[in-house]
Amino acid sequence: MQMKLKLTVTAAIAAAAGVALAQDMVVKIGHVAPLSGGQAHYGKDNENGVRMAIEDLNAQGLTIGGKKIKFEIAAEDDAADPKQGTAVAQKLCDAKVAGIVGHLNSGTTIPASKIYNECGIPHITGAATNPALTKPGYKTTYRIIANDNALGAGVAFYAADVLKVKKVAVIDDRTGYGQPLAEVFMGRAKEKGIEIVDQQYTTDKATDFMAILTAIKAKKPDAIFFGGMDPQAGAMLRQMEQLGMGNVKYLGGDGICTNELIKIAAGAKTLDGVVCAEGGSSIAKMPGGTAWKAKYDAKYPREFQIYSPYTYDATFVLVDAMKRANSTDPKVYTPKLIETKMKGVTAEIAFEPTGEMKNPTMTLSTYKDGKKIPLN
Repeated sequence: MQMKLKLTVTAAIAAAAGVALAQDMVVKIGHVAPLSGGQAHYGKDNENGVRMAIEDLNAQGLTIGGKKIKFEIAAEDDAADPKQGTAVAQKLCDAKVAGIVGHLNSGTTIPASKIYNECGIPHITGAATNPALTKPGYKTTYRIIANDNALGAGVAFYAADVLKVKKVAVIDDRTGYGQPLAEVFMGRAKEKGIEIVDQQYTTDKATDFMAILTAIKAKKPDAIFFGGMDPQAGAMLRQMEQLGMGNVKYLGGDGICTNELIKIAAGAKTLDGVVCAEGGSSIAKMPGGTAWKAKYDAKYPREFQIYSPYTYDATFVLVDAMKRANSTDPKVYTPKLIETKMKGVTAEIAFEPTGEMKNPTMTLSTYKDGKKIPLN
C-alpha cells in the first residue's frame, strides 16, 4: 500500500511537472544590426539593449495567454548592407519570430520594413532616422526616436543662431541615412541664410578624404556638415587637422554623435569643433536614464554608444502590446502597438498614426577634453 501511494504521488508530481512544462512557451524577439564591419560597435550596443530588456522581462515571470513566457533573442547581422538586411529580414519571417527590434541603418531598415509588412511581423527601430521609413504607412513599422527632419533642422538652426556660421560645405555618404539628412540640413540652412559653398560625396566604406577636404578648404567654409557615420567622421577629423582646418566646425547627425568617435578621431583637436544632433534626451534627462546607464555599464563596460536605451525600450513596447492583447501572436497584438502609452527609460512613449513617436525630443552635443557633452 505504501509503495502504491508513493508511486501515485510520484506520478502526480511528474504529471504536474509535465503540465507546467507544457504551459511554458519560448517567444523569440528578433534583433538586426551590423555586428560586423566598421559599424559593429553600434550594432553590438543595440543588441546589448535588447538583451538587457529580455533579461529584465524574464525576471518578471510573465504569463500571456495562460502560458508562462520565456523570451529569447534571435540576433542577426546585416553588416549595414541593404541586401543582407533583406535576407535576414526574410530569415526572421521564416523563423516566425514574434517581433523585431531594428534595424540600425535607414538603408537597411527601409527595404526590410516591406518584408516585415508582407509577413505580418511588427518591427520597431530605435536608430533608423530617415523620414521615408514611415511614408508607406505600414501598420507593422514603428520608430521611437526623432527622425532626420528634426535632427537636420536642429543642427542648421544651431549653426546659424549660435555658431553664426555663414558658409558651409556639405558631404554625404550617399546612403539612405546620410543623403536625406544632408538634404534636410541644406534646406534649413539656406532658410537661415547660410551659403552652401560646396557639396561633396563619399561612401560609407571610404577612409581617405584628403582630396575632398582639400577642395573644400579652398572654399573657406566656416563649417562642414557630414551626413554619415562615425568611422568616416573620425577619419575626416584627423585629416582636417593634417590640412590645418582646425578653425572649421564639424556638424552632423546621430550617426557621428557617439563615444566611439573619440577613439576614431585619435586625439585630433578638430574633435572639439564637432556639434552633432541625436534623437531623444541626453541620458541625464531621460526619465530612467541615469539608473539604466549604470546598470548597462556594469553589464557591458565601455560598450555604450547611443541607441541601446531605445532598443531596450523598443523591446518593452513590443511586450507591452502582447500583454494588452493577451497574446504573443503578431496578428493579434500588432493592432495594440498604435495604442501604446508606456513610460520607458527614454521617454513617455506614444505613437502618431504613422508609427512615428509623439513629441520626440532632440539633443545637441559637442566634445570637450575627450568627452561628449550635451549642449541642451
